[in-house]
Amino acid sequence: MPFLSLNTWSLHRNLGPLRWTYWDEETKKQDTAIDDQPETIPLLDLPFLLHRNGFQAMELCHFNLPDTSPAYIHKLRDSIARSGIRLYALLADYGDITSPDEERREADMVWMKNWIDIASALGAERIRIIAGNADPADEDAVRLAAAQLQRLIQYASDKHVRIVTENFHALTSTAANCITLLDMCGEGLGLTTDFGNFSGEGKLAELGMTIPRSESIHAKALTDAEGNPNEDEFKSCMDLVRSSGYEGPMTLVYDGPGDMWEGINRVKALVEPYL
Repeated sequence: MPFLSLNTWSLHRNLGPLRWTYWDEETKKQDTAIDDQPETIPLLDLPFLLHRNGFQAMELCHFNLPDTSPAYIHKLRDSIARSGIRLYALLADYGDITSPDEERREADMVWMKNWIDIASALGAERIRIIAGNADPADEDAVRLAAAQLQRLIQYASDKHVRIVTENFHALTSTAANCITLLDMCGEGLGLTTDFGNFSGEGKLAELGMTIPRSESIHAKALTDAEGNPNEDEFKSCMDLVRSSGYEGPMTLVYDGPGDMWEGINRVKALVEPYL
C-alpha cells in the first residue's frame, strides 16, 4: 500500500539556508553557494513534525543539511529513529556523471561517494543520484551513465544504501532512457519518478512507462500563480499510480508560492484518497 512521505524541498523556505553545490571552473573543484532562508523549522525537529502530520517517511535534499560532521549526523539519525518515520532517501542534488570533462566527471564521482557515506551514516535507505546532463539522444552518454552508476552501486554495496536515479535533468528526461538505465544496471539500480519532470502531450505516456518500474514517486502537482494545484491533471497522474499497483512512498513535492504548509496540505488532500 502506498504511504505518505515528504520531500524537504517542499519546506525549502522554512529550513534555513540552502547550500547549493556547484562546479568552479577556475579551481576545478566543487564549491558551495549559500542561499539565505529563514530557519523556522530546525531540521532536527522536522521528523517529529512530519510524524505528527501523518507522514511515514521523508526524502532529504542534501542542500538542506546544515552540518555534515559526525556529531550532527548522529543527532539527526537519532531524531529520525525516535520520531518513528523512515529516511527513505537522501537526494544528492548535484553532479554530472556524464560530463565530457573527465576531471569534473571523476571529481563528481568522488563527491557522490562521500554523500553515499553520509547517507549510510544517516541510516538513509537510498540515495538518489542524477544520471547526467548529457543530451538524451546521446547513446554513448547513456552507456557511460550506466557504467558510472554501476561503479556507485558497487561502492555502496556494503553500506546498506541503495542507489536510485530519477527522471531528472537532461539525460533521463525521456522514459526510454530511464528504462534503458534500469535494464543495463539490473537489480542494483532503482528509479524515482517525479510527476513534474515530464511535460507536454506525452507526459502521461512517459509516466505510464516509468511508474511501474519505480520505487519512489515524487507527487508534484502543477500549480497556478496562487499555488492551487491542477486537480484534474494531478488525479490523472495518481490514477496511473493506482493502476500500476505501486506500493512505495508518495513523496509530496510543493514549490509554489505562499505558505508552504498550506501548499503541502493542498497536495496531501489530493493524494490521501489513493493511500
